[in-house]
Amino acid sequence: MFWGVDIGSTYTKLAAFSADGVLAETHTLHTQVRQSERVEEFLKGRVVTKILATGYGRDSLKEALSCPSVSEIQAHAKGASHFFPEASLVIDLGGQDSKVIELREGQFVDFRMNDKCAAGTGKFLEIAAARLGMSLEEFGEACAHYDKSIEISSMCAIFAESELISLIAKNETPFNIGAGVHRSIATRLANMAKRFDTRGLVVFSGGGALNSLLKTMLEEELGASLHTHPYPQLNGAIGAALLAKGE
Repeated sequence: MFWGVDIGSTYTKLAAFSADGVLAETHTLHTQVRQSERVEEFLKGRVVTKILATGYGRDSLKEALSCPSVSEIQAHAKGASHFFPEASLVIDLGGQDSKVIELREGQFVDFRMNDKCAAGTGKFLEIAAARLGMSLEEFGEACAHYDKSIEISSMCAIFAESELISLIAKNETPFNIGAGVHRSIATRLANMAKRFDTRGLVVFSGGGALNSLLKTMLEEELGASLHTHPYPQLNGAIGAALLAKGE
């Protein structure tokens, strides 16, 4: 089995392809301290032909398992193009960063990344959901019931959280505030994506792609349809597994 392991700041994703190209296993674990040791323990007893590490914690896994690693950009490009060979752009929203990858014939040619401020990442969704008394899993669906557009104007996650507190004090509903958070992130992602040509097939990946409201708002901001494959959160791990297999 050819394994791809994507150690992110919030979750660790694993995917395995058989020699005949079947996606045989997918797993998602919470990222904790000494995560590389947890991955090593998890893989014991499983068939492992080759492992390729990617993501935030790839260097620690590379050291622990003496396995090669690959950049997140390469892994996400490969994962997206596997499901959508005609893809020209990948928008990925992870817990620690967001990135836009330009593709040409399945290969990345350019990218932009936001890894400096949490306000444009999945972490801000997590912070906002907790502040508004909702789980991250229910956040998007619940906030789809908003009835008022609220602008979150702060460009910094710390100031944006203060803005949320102020809006709560003004008795704005959690749904309306939450929708404003989604719109803020969608706008940031769209602005980054608009540096490229968005007229082709655009793939939305990462944990953020599981959020239906965010996807809808991002489509509105871009004026384009977004395509999501069945394993958006595992896109990097799948790409790494395919690269491990030599594809």
